[in-house]
Amino acid sequence: MARRLGISISKTARLVGCSRSTVVSTYAKWMNDGETSSTRRRHGVGRPPAIKEKSHRRLSRMVKKNWSPTVAQLTAQYSAGPSRIVSEHTVQRTLLDLGLRSKRPSRVPLMTKCHRQLRLRLARDHRDWSIYEWERVA
Repeated sequence: MARRLGISISKTARLVGCSRSTVVSTYAKWMNDGETSSTRRRHGVGRPPAIKEKSHRRLSRMVKKNWSPTVAQLTAQYSAGPSRIVSEHTVQRTLLDLGLRSKRPSRVPLMTKCHRQLRLRLARDHRDWSIYEWERVA
């Protein structure tokens, strides 16, 4: 803000308590990008991933081949292969990142063709009934 008011770089640096080069680079970045902090992740910063991209495909194939094993079983199977040993938490997080979530079995059996025909016949037979007639039957 001081730079926008016309205050010199040296006075702005003293006012803020930083070097002149910091004022120049921050002001230039704000003028170009409209922001002063980087929101993108810098390359080479942080711990490298335990499961690389190629291993993502291997883990995905293992799961799609057989849906029944637990995360503990998948971890043991994955660690037995040529890759490095990883924890269950890492495998679970990788599966979630790949979009592979646990599925629950359906609670009721699906309707058969016979069921659909019977339901349609009931609806057609009672289409002229009012709510009161349905309440009396129920």
